[in-house]
Amino acid sequence: MTLRLRALLPASLVLMGAWSVGSPADTSSCAQWRLWQAYADRFIQADGRVVEFTADARTTSEGQAYALLFSLVANDRKRFERILAWTEDNLVQGRLGDRLAAWLWGKDADGRWQVLDANAASDADLWMAYALLEAGRLWSEPELTARARALMERIKASEVVCLPQLGPMLLPGPYGFHTDEKTWRFNPSYLPLQLLRALAEHDPGGPWQRLAENTVTMIQATAPKGLVPDWVAYDAQKGFIPDPIKGSIGSFDAIRVYLWAGMLDASDALAGALLEAISGMQQILDEIGMPPMYLDATTGTTHDAGPVGFSAALLPYLKAGNNWQQLARQRRRVLANRFSDLIGQPPRYYDQNLALFGEGALDGRIRFASNGQLLLSWVDLCHASSSQHSSSSPSYP
Repeated sequence: MTLRLRALLPASLVLMGAWSVGSPADTSSCAQWRLWQAYADRFIQADGRVVEFTADARTTSEGQAYALLFSLVANDRKRFERILAWTEDNLVQGRLGDRLAAWLWGKDADGRWQVLDANAASDADLWMAYALLEAGRLWSEPELTARARALMERIKASEVVCLPQLGPMLLPGPYGFHTDEKTWRFNPSYLPLQLLRALAEHDPGGPWQRLAENTVTMIQATAPKGLVPDWVAYDAQKGFIPDPIKGSIGSFDAIRVYLWAGMLDASDALAGALLEAISGMQQILDEIGMPPMYLDATTGTTHDAGPVGFSAALLPYLKAGNNWQQLARQRRRVLANRFSDLIGQPPRYYDQNLALFGEGALDGRIRFASNGQLLLSWVDLCHASSSQHSSSSPSYP
């Protein structure tokens, strides 16, 4: 699908009604981030643990990593420090960089709260490294930058593999994804290009730029209908192929690929190719009106309606593709499903995270420069008031 011309922007303002998109100079971005505050009140304990209110009340490294980033976006240093401390005390049991964070923590069969799976999740590792890098830069904290650099070295040593005929790729974790001598498994949603750009700024000799290029190659090779699967595989002779375990189904993981692509700086050299490679979702929305829960990336078939978080995740993607009609439609769905500042009934952990990214991008709170660095409104517009508020505001549970 050819992306619509950006000259259609004025029509989008009519279609979106009263809702407006934030801009770098939009002082409304200084307002309290209500979704984040509601999310933190419900899902983050006073000690910095992010709880997924599923049957087992689990905590994942993904949740901790996202919360670090959102705390930085909100200029909430106290909460950032608590989240980092809990992560290192419980998922790392040491210092980030000395070890990777375990991906799953919760209650075992004997009722003890502890690490349940010590394997790492590389997307969480990337987001943690990125959040530490950017916090070190924006808050002038060299210790956070040092932690980030150590974590980057650990990622390179434990989770980056060199594929024959391709080069470096990021495994989903250190163990269990090199299934046999010639086959590796990957998760396309684990590789946001903006994070790789930022890591490359700090480590230009590292694999990060090649990882970005190979990520687009992976998506192009496994999305024949412009739709992304949750999992893919790489065969030493055949290249990228459908995943032998999960097949070509795209759902809760893949929805993030559209989200990350929509948030990518338009001047990034890979932005156009990536958006073109995943343009099939725009066609699906035009046909059925809302994102599907499941799709087959090979055949293009879809099943069931996706949760409201999927609509929130697609907002930046639709804006990047200038699909203003669908942008307005998905935005209306999100607004119609907002209850006490959270979305969904009951509000689920994953929906809120997708909305924090998707809405945060559209209201100007979360923006990425072409080199991957965060562009945050509080740095230029809200720093003084945010600092004053931070020093006098109470701790949140």
